[in-house]
Amino acid sequence: MRKILFSVLLFHAVFISACKKGSDPAPPSPAPDFSINSWEVDGVTNQNDNKGTAVNPDIRLYFPVAIDKASVASAIELPTANYNVNYQNGDSILVIQPKSTLSYLSNYKLTVNNTLKSKGGGKLIFPVEIKLQTRYDTLYKFPLISDSALLDKVQQQTFKYFWDFGHPVSGLARERSNGNNDVVTSGGSGFGIMAIPVAVSRNFITRADGLARMQKIVGFLKHTAVKVKGAFPHWLNGSTGAIIPFSTNDDGADLVETSYLMAGLLTARQYFNGTDADETALRNDINVLWNGVEWDWFRNGGQNVLYWHYSDAKQWIMNLPVQGWNECLITYILAASSATHGIPQSVYANGWASGSSFLNGNAYYSYQLPLGPSLGGPLFFSHYSFLGVNPNGLSDAYANYSTQTTNHSLINYEYCKANPRRWYGYSDSCWGLTASDIQNGYTASSPTNDIGVIAPTAAISSLPYTPVESMKALKFFYYTLGDKIWKDYGFVDAFSLHDLWFANSFLAIDQGTQIIMIENYRSGLLWNLFMSCPEIKAGLQSLGFNAPGL
Repeated sequence: MRKILFSVLLFHAVFISACKKGSDPAPPSPAPDFSINSWEVDGVTNQNDNKGTAVNPDIRLYFPVAIDKASVASAIELPTANYNVNYQNGDSILVIQPKSTLSYLSNYKLTVNNTLKSKGGGKLIFPVEIKLQTRYDTLYKFPLISDSALLDKVQQQTFKYFWDFGHPVSGLARERSNGNNDVVTSGGSGFGIMAIPVAVSRNFITRADGLARMQKIVGFLKHTAVKVKGAFPHWLNGSTGAIIPFSTNDDGADLVETSYLMAGLLTARQYFNGTDADETALRNDINVLWNGVEWDWFRNGGQNVLYWHYSDAKQWIMNLPVQGWNECLITYILAASSATHGIPQSVYANGWASGSSFLNGNAYYSYQLPLGPSLGGPLFFSHYSFLGVNPNGLSDAYANYSTQTTNHSLINYEYCKANPRRWYGYSDSCWGLTASDIQNGYTASSPTNDIGVIAPTAAISSLPYTPVESMKALKFFYYTLGDKIWKDYGFVDAFSLHDLWFANSFLAIDQGTQIIMIENYRSGLLWNLFMSCPEIKAGLQSLGFNAPGL
């Protein structure tokens, strides 16, 4: 009996013990790892590379779980800037704000690494990297002055490139501020020569000083500089006058660059019109240079087109006909105006006007463009030939040139304002695409070749065509960006707010157009001087142009 009772009790004990073990809860599963849902920087969602970020940005990180606050300090980094964190929505939203104001136009990077944990112990699966580039400072960098005083300042400061930085031996313009100081440019020197009457008339220099510089330049060109068929190379040695090849095969005359030089010389000839011996001798020497250019030689055997290059050593190897539409209208006008080596109208019609991108006729942003490539091309197309040639009232069989230059500028302006490629900084105050330095190179920027680089010369040199839009840009460049781009010789060549790049260079062809076109806007001085040349009037008439005063 005792054995039976003991067995029953033992069975119950084992049964109860077994039941207790079976009812224990399973150990908790580890918390799942997680990923970020989204983020915002100043209200913009999920953008890895943020441009124009506020200097007191609002950064929000959205997670699917509550975040362990103890893990945040080591997991979230914002180098060079300490930050505060506010937690929202049950600690699943982190609002991050720097403790101090960030610097303008500076790069920062917010990183969230996978040591970030949830309250349950889960880890962030994929690290997060958010780039922040802060906006520009809208405060004015210089005292506000009148528009007239500002234009004076820009012209005078920019003129220093040619006056103070001009080559000491030849007086010619150096190609650029950051290159070989013995390399001078024929075309850029033509622009610098045109700027001398501006400087004298604005009392930046005396007439006597302007005359002395012209005597140095013209004497060097006449007696020292190497010429090929009376034309000049693109680059010369400013000390010896020797040709410096522009490229392997471009080691001779450049007819287009010669055109810019001759336009400048003819303008100076008209300005220095005194009857004294010095000014008379200067005009005579300029005429020797002008009459010595064999424009007709560049027809390459009598063809109905002009060729850009010729070399005594390599002949016509460059094989580049000058055809429109581009910056070369002045070449045909001067060639037709030459009394010694002129060309007939057939060369203009069958050469220049036969280019594949000559006629256009389409409208862009509601502005019809008579000539040129789609959307107009770089703005220097409307600058270089029209430094002396007045487009107002000028027309021929192909275009009204006031319409051409004005609408080209407005299309460029409207394109930058619309900013289809979303470059940071483009606006109705920051516009202008033309040839300029870029990061690690040089390019002819335009609406069809837009890499986010603005050249101040583009909008400023369009001042006669778009006075309101150009003046707004000039003020923005000076007052707002002046601490970055206003330097010893005026505005630097180019900049990109998108990439935080600012050129350290100045180019003769870009500085010169600003001085000249500002003056044409203000007084028409260079237009009046150049268009007063009797040869130019005759040349324009021979090509079929119509204009007041022809």
